[in-house]
Amino acid sequence: PGKGLKSKTGECGKSFAQWSKLERHRRSHTGERPNACGECGKRFAQRSHLAQHLRTHTGERPYKCGECGKAFGWSSNLAQHRRTHTGERPYACGECGKAFSQSTNLVKHQRAHAGERPYACGQCRKAFYRSSDLLQHQASHSGERPYRCGQCGKAFAQRANLLKHGKTHGGEKPYRCGECGKGFVQSSELIQHQRSHSGEKPFACGECGKRFGHGATLAKHRRLHLGLQPHRCAECGRAFGLRSALARHQRAHGEERPFACAECGQAFALRSNLALHRRTHAGERPYRCGECGKSFGMSSTLVRHQRIHTG
Repeated sequence: PGKGLKSKTGECGKSFAQWSKLERHRRSHTGERPNACGECGKRFAQRSHLAQHLRTHTGERPYKCGECGKAFGWSSNLAQHRRTHTGERPYACGECGKAFSQSTNLVKHQRAHAGERPYACGQCRKAFYRSSDLLQHQASHSGERPYRCGQCGKAFAQRANLLKHGKTHGGEKPYRCGECGKGFVQSSELIQHQRSHSGEKPFACGECGKRFGHGATLAKHRRLHLGLQPHRCAECGRAFGLRSALARHQRAHGEERPFACAECGQAFALRSNLALHRRTHAGERPYRCGECGKSFGMSSTLVRHQRIHTG
């Protein structure tokens, strides 16, 4: 009697104290689902799972929160809800230590470290690791902005952006960095900022191993491997992997030159071009010819010079 009952299937050799528990366990090997819902026909291996399922048809919510009175159909949902009152976060990420109240949120978060983005936009191929992020993104294609600020009337495609915007009216920045005192509207912004002090880079590229401090920066980097160029210039049709690269390119069409040299006043469309120009004033020549030792201020000038040696 003390030894328990051993599974006769020989599948896993697991032992049980009661025959009924052994029978329930055997169904996990056989796939048998003898308990059918009379309402929709869905089948279950265990009677208790059928009983829980039936509540979706009856609307019964027997599990009530003693803190706020909210009711749930499943005890597991009540347990998850209670964590919003206690602040308990039992599911911690092994990569960066961030903790979550629900295991499903941890799974979604871990996709950011792995670079896994299973939810792709059919319009521009941009991918996301949460289905909710994809839905919010798709609103940017439709131009739909259903979330309006009651203070100034400004509309947003995403509710989260409206909430962030609302704090700008009150000037509220409740999340403060203990290192430098800088304040932030959102706790996630503070967490990202703190990495600038710690140098922590929790997001690794699965392709080349390069690490980043922000998930968004990793997503941009991955486009280089995938060859994705979703940002297209309306003027000439040229496409770019990053929105910032498109913005730099568009200055060439508009002849906008916001970067001026403090030495001579010459202006440039790109900051990188201004940096190259400054070398003419400083006399800096970092590009050296390996053949004759002559130095140049720009890599392109060195390339042209090297043709003299190669013919």
